Amino acid sequence: MRAWHSLCGLFLGAAPGWYKLCILAFLCVNPLVFFTAGAFVAGWLLVVEFIFTLAMALQCYPLQAGGVLALEAVLIGMASPGAVYAEVAHNLPVLLLLMFMVAGVFFMQDLLLAVFTRLLLGLRRKWLLSLCFLLVAASLAAFLDALTVIAVVITVVGGFYSAYQRAAQSGALQEPELEQFRAFLRSLTMQAAVGTTLGGVITLVGQPQNLLVGDAMGWDFGEFARRMAPVAVPVIAAGLLTGVLLEKFRMFGYGASLPPGVRRVLEAHASQQGGQDHSRRRTVISIQAVAGVLLIAALAWHVAEVGLIGLALLLAVTAFTGVTEEKRLGQAFHAAMPFAALLVVFFAVVAVIQQAQLFTPVIRWVLGFEGRAQLAWLYLANGLLSAVSDNVFVAAVYMQQAREAFLTGQVSRGQFELFAVAINTGTNIPSVATPNGQAAFLFLLTSGVAPLIRLSYLRMVWMALPFTVVLTSVGLLAMMFLV
Repeated sequence: MRAWHSLCGLFLGAAPGWYKLCILAFLCVNPLVFFTAGAFVAGWLLVVEFIFTLAMALQCYPLQAGGVLALEAVLIGMASPGAVYAEVAHNLPVLLLLMFMVAGVFFMQDLLLAVFTRLLLGLRRKWLLSLCFLLVAASLAAFLDALTVIAVVITVVGGFYSAYQRAAQSGALQEPELEQFRAFLRSLTMQAAVGTTLGGVITLVGQPQNLLVGDAMGWDFGEFARRMAPVAVPVIAAGLLTGVLLEKFRMFGYGASLPPGVRRVLEAHASQQGGQDHSRRRTVISIQAVAGVLLIAALAWHVAEVGLIGLALLLAVTAFTGVTEEKRLGQAFHAAMPFAALLVVFFAVVAVIQQAQLFTPVIRWVLGFEGRAQLAWLYLANGLLSAVSDNVFVAAVYMQQAREAFLTGQVSRGQFELFAVAINTGTNIPSVATPNGQAAFLFLLTSGVAPLIRLSYLRMVWMALPFTVVLTSVGLLAMMFLV
């Protein structure tokens, strides 16, 4: 009995007791459902359970809880190890990006904090500051990729919070200011996260599924942007306006201003940083700025896989700024590696979805429509499925179905091109609804910054809700009347 109590105490560590019981119940129920009701029902049950583990990310990091559920699914035959490996191999570029690009961005902290501190302290109107964060994130996401931009945001927000903590430990600041500062950082973080969606939809390199769609259609950078513009441009305009209105009217968790005490702390920190070894710091920032320009150019022209470009950034910045200690290098990989492992677990769930053909009924139903109604439902179905699954996987499945319809003569080349636009915009825009809809949002949710600023799964869904409704609606109207 004592051993049993010890085992229960060790299982999932410090997670609440009710959460442990839920995971154990899932582990008991899933095999019964699989062997009695079949793979389709059990597959959807696993998807719901995995989303539950993501929603409870602040209670327990979802890697272990989601991991044991995925492991059991493989063991009972819901997906084969080969299918899981195939999903991991297919998404290797994303894993390389996480391992190396995020680490490379970590060593550009001096430059990023200098730029964003000046921006934060220079713009006193919150709506204008939020608009700048939206625009900067959208512009970067159009030529980089959303995960890289989110890595930048996490680095910046983490830097601001660390500066605050140092002052708070001295007793200079009070608890109410901390809560207001958290709300302030939450709103800026979510504005930037939505900005990655706005910028990522319109260019060939903005999101991983964009490359997939562009390659299938044979569209180059300019042609891709031209095809997406009728939907993307109105959506971007609506997103920017929504961000400003949310800050102006203080709705859905937006509108919190920078507390005066925190502003004084950040100003003092900026002055202190400027006064310490100014010549050396300026040299470091100059090196990082040159590396940043080269990074943007390399990503914009896609000279190599994003992860390999990130490795090149890591090597160049650390070599020329004198970072050679293994301990300091290890810190750069601290944030990305747990999420990389979580993504592999997520790919196992995607393998279950594929093997059980969970999306097949929806795909067949959508392709049964004709004309503009078909485009509208194709857009919405891609958005809905992307919100509960992986948008790259959804785009791949739908593009495969659309390509087969074109090759067998069921649709014309013109219809095939319209399908491509609907699939790309559908997987990009409505998937902003949930953190699991986009890898960048999931990375933000599971990052070390999220618990600091109290950014939970449900809070992300709530703060994304107005953007979800507006962007999805505008995109749908543009899909029906402008494409």
